[in-house]
Parts: sequence; structure tokens; C-alpha cells
Amino acid sequence: VDGNKKLLFLPGDGIGPEVVTQVRRLIDWMDQRRAVTFDIEEHLIGGSAIEEVGIPLPDETLAAAKNSDAILMGAVGGPKWETLPFEIQPERGLLGIRKELYLFANLRP
Repeated sequence: VDGNKKLLFLPGDGIGPEVVTQVRRLIDWMDQRRAVTFDIEEHLIGGSAIEEVGIPLPDETLAAAKNSDAILMGAVGGPKWETLPFEIQPERGLLGIRKELYLFANLRP
């Protein structure tokens, strides 16, 4: 593999951070063994972004996504944010990133 691959971790909400933490352990293991090397960034999306900066998809997250080779994202949303106006619900972060990156599907385990 030529050069470091740029990975963006978006832990998200609910169980998302737990899942992404375990994926990060695997990525770190691979990186230590030099099977592949990675440059990793982590940013906010969804409810965690709403709590931190007031919107589900911060500009910094979108810029990092556009500059990444791959994005690993946890769950987005949950009952805590269901009463928010539609425009700022956590799921708008997922929909926004898919629209901006011209993605039509996402893969789920």
C-alpha cells in the first residue's frame, strides 16, 4: 500500500462510540504491524455534534470527510433528540454527509 490512508472516525451516538472504539483497536493493531499505515482523525456527527456545537454536521466534520480515504461511522440519533426540529435532528448529519459526498448508500454490519 502506498502512503498512509486517511481515515475519519465519526463515533456518533448511543452504542456508536463503543463500536467505533473496538474498530479503532483493530486499526491500531494493523498500524502497529505495518500491514497498512493510517492517519486517523475523529470528529463529531449527529447528537454528539448537536450537544457540542449545536448542529448535526459541523463544517469541520464535513471538510475532514471530503479529505478522507474512508469514513468509519457509528450509530447516529436516539430518543434523546427526537423532540428537536426536523432540520437539526441527528440523522440530518448522516443525510448531509451522504449528500455532500454524493453517496447513495451506506454499508452496515
